[in-house]
Amino acid sequence: MSFFRTASLADQAVTLEAGGVILRPPLMADFEEWAVLREQSRDFLTPWEPTWPIDDLTRSAFRRRIKRYIDDQRADQAYAFFVYRSADRALVGGITLANIRRGVAQAGSIGYWMGAPFAGQGYMSAAVRALMPYAYGALRLHRLEAACIPTNQPSIRLLERCGFSREGYARKYLCIDGVWQDHLLFARLKDDPTP
Repeated sequence: MSFFRTASLADQAVTLEAGGVILRPPLMADFEEWAVLREQSRDFLTPWEPTWPIDDLTRSAFRRRIKRYIDDQRADQAYAFFVYRSADRALVGGITLANIRRGVAQAGSIGYWMGAPFAGQGYMSAAVRALMPYAYGALRLHRLEAACIPTNQPSIRLLERCGFSREGYARKYLCIDGVWQDHLLFARLKDDPTP
């Protein structure tokens, strides 16, 4: 078993496609579509996300975001993807595999967001399923983790549909919408049966 993985520049060009969605790393050219979708979805997203910075939807903030994504990927710490609907290449959301731990853990955490117009249509379930083979294969992870607020029933159902098992409860785990929130903890192992 390899305990380390060195990210290469070739990894930055990875595109994943399955289940009617395409996952690819965000680019500066995506700014306008991303900003429109995020603004349109603000009320839908803010109860489930960290507090948005005042300049969050500006081009300069997006440029910093892209730079952080690239730096994190080069360091093998996180891999960010935008999620597009295959049929028309519309941006529907984003998914990130972050907090990657190597050595004896070989684990990472999945986080995601969905634009309000596209919620409840199965796109994020497809995105999680598209990401899993890449995480377990190319990235050689053993364990994928996710956490969600206990009242976020759509996210709980999504994780369970994708084969994640509930493993615990973390008090005041993450600061979401300006408040330290309790979270349910989920995980899926590489060898778990595919749902």
